[in-house]
Amino acid sequence: MSGLIIVGVTLWTIFWKHQYISLLSTLNYVIGTYTLLVAGILAIFAGVLGCCGIWREHRAMILGYTFILLVVFLLEATVGSLAYFYETQIENELSLTLNKTFMENYAVDEEKTKAIDLMQQEYMCCGAIRFEDWKQSVWLRSRRKDLLRPTEGRLVPDSCCLTLTPKCGIRDHPSNIPYNGCIYHLSDDLKHHLILLGAIGLGVCVVQIFGMILSCCLYIKLKDVLD
Repeated sequence: MSGLIIVGVTLWTIFWKHQYISLLSTLNYVIGTYTLLVAGILAIFAGVLGCCGIWREHRAMILGYTFILLVVFLLEATVGSLAYFYETQIENELSLTLNKTFMENYAVDEEKTKAIDLMQQEYMCCGAIRFEDWKQSVWLRSRRKDLLRPTEGRLVPDSCCLTLTPKCGIRDHPSNIPYNGCIYHLSDDLKHHLILLGAIGLGVCVVQIFGMILSCCLYIKLKDVLD
């Protein structure tokens, strides 16, 4: 059951919470999520192995179950601890790198351009720190003809607009675009999710301790019975 919970949460994280991963400067969040997914899959496998060992009264299977639970425990405890540590660092990381990512990669890198547009629409924000940041962007200042999003007189990307319409970014009036930056929403969202992953990792790993204790007791008891 703990394995199924972990797999469910991590798959939800991967498919619904990783759309902005390309904008982060480190892979800590991604590595932690996939490590927790591996721990969940191992926990499910250990559960099946443990049931088979009990059914057949097979000591080797129960011993294997115990060692797998130990690995799962170490993975979950590590990811849980790192998630809480990274949660305290994420705001500093974003303040140092997010604006640079916006300014240098919008309309240049397709993956990051899509992530920025999606973020500005979902969070109802404009720019990393403030909407004026776009004035210093490669997208607005460059005269390159290979840009993915042509400026065509826009002051901000169309994805900034409260109501998304073609070329709506030509006006930067507060009635047309939000003046708050995306960093605040993204930071809060990532913090809350890292706390969730940390709580699951550290909380569920306690279950593995009881599993290891009980499996060791059963291993010893079967030795006495079979002997």
